[in-house]
Amino acid sequence: MTTRSRKDTVTFHRPFRIGVWDGELPSGAYVVETEEELLQGLSFPAYRRKLTLIHLQSDPDRPGRRQALPIDPVELEAALQFDSAAEVAPAGAEAELRRGE
Repeated sequence: MTTRSRKDTVTFHRPFRIGVWDGELPSGAYVVETEEELLQGLSFPAYRRKLTLIHLQSDPDRPGRRQALPIDPVELEAALQFDSAAEVAPAGAEAELRRGE
């Protein structure tokens, strides 16, 4: 099977939780890598997502060590939307946004 890989950068403006990671991740820019495979037998090129990873920020206590966490793209999109909503919400509204999770 033919595969392709795509890298995008997403930015979180506030600390967030995602996937099976235990605890909060800090705000900042994260590289998201998506691997897709070409579907065979179609008259046009179409791809199916096989894997999505979010590359975690480096730990200052462990220079050179990197981690990537497999994530559900739907969960990533929800976390980004929540972050975006929190970014434009008036002061004091964050507690209400978190209750709606």
